[in-house]
Amino acid sequence: MVDINKRKVIRTSTISLSLDYLLRGQLSFLNNVYEVIAVSGQNEHLEKVAVREKVRIVDVQMQRAIKPLRDLLSLWKLFRLFQKEKPLIVHSITPKAGLLSMIAAYFAGVPIRIHTFTGLIFPSKTGILKRILILMDKLLCLFATNIYPEGNGVKEDLINYKITSKPLKVLVNGNVNGIDKDYFNPALYSSEDKIELRKELGILENDFVFIFVGRLVGDKGVNELIAAFERFSNEVKKIKLLLVGPFESDLDPLSSSTLGIIKSNRNIISVGFQPDVRTYFAISTALVFPSYREGFPNVVLQAGAMGLPSIVSNINGCNEIIIEGENGVIIPVKDGDAIYNAMKKMIDNDFIRNRMQQNSRLMIVSRYEQQIVWDAILAEYKRLEKNV
Repeated sequence: MVDINKRKVIRTSTISLSLDYLLRGQLSFLNNVYEVIAVSGQNEHLEKVAVREKVRIVDVQMQRAIKPLRDLLSLWKLFRLFQKEKPLIVHSITPKAGLLSMIAAYFAGVPIRIHTFTGLIFPSKTGILKRILILMDKLLCLFATNIYPEGNGVKEDLINYKITSKPLKVLVNGNVNGIDKDYFNPALYSSEDKIELRKELGILENDFVFIFVGRLVGDKGVNELIAAFERFSNEVKKIKLLLVGPFESDLDPLSSSTLGIIKSNRNIISVGFQPDVRTYFAISTALVFPSYREGFPNVVLQAGAMGLPSIVSNINGCNEIIIEGENGVIIPVKDGDAIYNAMKKMIDNDFIRNRMQQNSRLMIVSRYEQQIVWDAILAEYKRLEKNV
């Protein structure tokens, strides 16, 4: 039953999968203090949010790509929703939801308009598209009252590109939701569990398993990863590459040569999108995540909490979570040779790899435990509320 004395907080994202996975548990926590309403496109992910988080949901379809007519329709629907609900706070994540929500909330008279930048798209783009994306982020910040970069790297990019002159605040050590150390815990999986899954996937007991988790697209560095692994697997026996994530053929598809290698290389195992990635981390030896751009990647946090060292590209978020030689290896962006050399280092140097494995979970849990992040967000809401 809704408490009529609670003030309303509306959380928005472009696609409901972001609310489902990026904010798992957070909405339920905040709903103890505020009446939380989750807004995104209606599908099974938004339904899961309603059931799990016990919050009200509203269907407003938003497009990830630039679609002027559909974007205007979404903007109008958000404006009408905010007018009707009269929330204290509208808090958005993801780029398009941020732009549309902040504009709509401004004209609807919402007093606290928050956007969390979980990543920036424009630094990896060029030409007219880059200029358009920069303009969109500047507009977003213009209509927002408070801006929170997810990490210090994102904060520096916002400053360097002069996206806004408003204060920028990173909460705690960064990340939008923190890590649930009890959920992402390697101790949950017995040797028998791991042997059974390895057997199902055709992974032998002594195989060294590199894992990639995420969308199988060019921007995630998958083309370079596959080329490096193809080269490596021709030289080294008993290695596997486990790909956990969906292919996307619309926005940023993989090259035809990459797709051909994935199909033909018997040491590459692609299992598609998985709602629970923990078992796949549990049977793996190291994460490889050569993305071109991130805000503060949950995958690297999750892998670390599961005790895996990581090979990551030198980008925002990744280079904050991973400390070179302590819990992983940092490599240049878009560098297939660097991926190859880092994988070789992981396999060849048992002492370094074992030390990184021992450090991984402790270093993640000590800095990014979930309850600390949630408490910081709630405290920030309360601080802002005092000034309204």
